[in-house]
Amino acid sequence: MTSRLTPYLLIAPLLAFIAVFTYIPILTSANLSFREWDFLTDAKPWVGAENYRLVLSSSEFWNSVKVTAIFALISVPLRLVLAIAIASYLVREALPQRLLRGALFLPSVTSTVAIAVVFSWLFATDYGVINAALAWFGLPKVYWLQDPQLALWVIILVNTWKQIGYDIVIYIAGLQAISPDLYDAADVDGGKRFHVFRRVTVPLVMPTTYFLLVISVIEAFQVFTVVDVMTRGGPAGATDMVVNLLYRIGFTLFDIGQGSAIAVLLFVLLIALAVFKARVLGRKVHYEA
Repeated sequence: MTSRLTPYLLIAPLLAFIAVFTYIPILTSANLSFREWDFLTDAKPWVGAENYRLVLSSSEFWNSVKVTAIFALISVPLRLVLAIAIASYLVREALPQRLLRGALFLPSVTSTVAIAVVFSWLFATDYGVINAALAWFGLPKVYWLQDPQLALWVIILVNTWKQIGYDIVIYIAGLQAISPDLYDAADVDGGKRFHVFRRVTVPLVMPTTYFLLVISVIEAFQVFTVVDVMTRGGPAGATDMVVNLLYRIGFTLFDIGQGSAIAVLLFVLLIALAVFKARVLGRKVHYEA
């Protein structure tokens, strides 16, 4: 009897941790989404679906969904394409490649706040390094973070620079798992580098690509810190992500009910995207060469 319980006892601390910090908060948020609460009083009257009605009829919410979707549609493919291209070069075990791996991975483990502050200085209108370089070439200064047409692109650039190192390391692991015999066979057949990359490398790293796609989409829909530090959702809502709207409504306006409703809607959206990716893209993933 004891031997049967041993595995469950060993994983009990982890299950308790997951329950306390994942499942209980999810259920609590779902409960609060049907209530009205200002975060300052104990009263939490039941209001039914009113919070969802207010959120779904809000132009701010739909703007944040649009901005987040645009951000994900641009940043995720950009990250994956750049990552697999760079990883194909860095997969070699020479010293320069090893040093470059570390340099590219460093931003992914660096404080997001610190990175956002540094890039805010770089893209500052009056004292930023980038505008100073433009002025040196006789070009006019650019309102990088004040122009609604440019601000989101700056956020995409910063987020890609921070996250791509992680993608590269995962891709390198996937590339190293490919048998060298396949490349030798392609060389014997006279395959050109691009065709070998397309016909051999890309199909065999599909499991890695699928994993990174899932992780990257979830991360894209949860971007908060970079936006909060650099633009706070501006200008004119051009960088207002869903999580930034959630934070503003829930913890600035103290409307926990509507904030929780947004959290639940985001959770449902991510689940739907995960199911869609599993149904559509999961079929194209092969785990054996």
